Amino acid sequence: MELDGGHIYIDDIDISTIGLKDLRSKLSIIPQDPVLFAGTIRYCYYKWYNLDPLNHHDDSDLWNALEKCRVKQTVLALDGQLEAPVLENGENLSVGERQLLCMARALLRNNKVLVLDEATAVRESNIFPAIDTETDSLIQETIKEVFADCTMLTIAHRLNTVINYDRILVLDKGEIIEFDTPENLLANQNSAFAQMINTQDS
Repeated sequence: MELDGGHIYIDDIDISTIGLKDLRSKLSIIPQDPVLFAGTIRYCYYKWYNLDPLNHHDDSDLWNALEKCRVKQTVLALDGQLEAPVLENGENLSVGERQLLCMARALLRNNKVLVLDEATAVRESNIFPAIDTETDSLIQETIKEVFADCTMLTIAHRLNTVINYDRILVLDKGEIIEFDTPENLLANQNSAFAQMINTQDS
């Protein structure tokens, strides 16, 4: 959306001064609920998402991204492989597989800013069953390795997943109340972040 007020700068560029289409093309987003559309692993029928909707990459690029995101063997085992069918919402794939495919899609875009609504904190429901601990660990490790050169902005639902980040921003009712390194925030037992960590551990 267009900014209603204030300023957001990325690499000293005020993002309100560039078009939304240009801005969106330079950001990759991995949502909490992984988004896939009806089509195939390679593309979707609406020419929006899945791996390569605009046909910008050759097969070697796609396989390389799938391998880095640890989902290559899964796709190789599918009938049709890159042309294997994907049902609406990716319902014929597990939640973990969908999440890894979304990561491969983000990797192919090669953007330097990645926004994550904590990828493995998928709520348990009939549509989105909870991710098991092993898959959770796999996805967290993949994020750290594959996007090591990206600026990652993560909306954290579980504090342990961001404990090693460079900076922590704590919000309360939409207002910034803390912004510092995890080390500094944890060193101050009166900080909101330290208190949340202590509550989580107790």
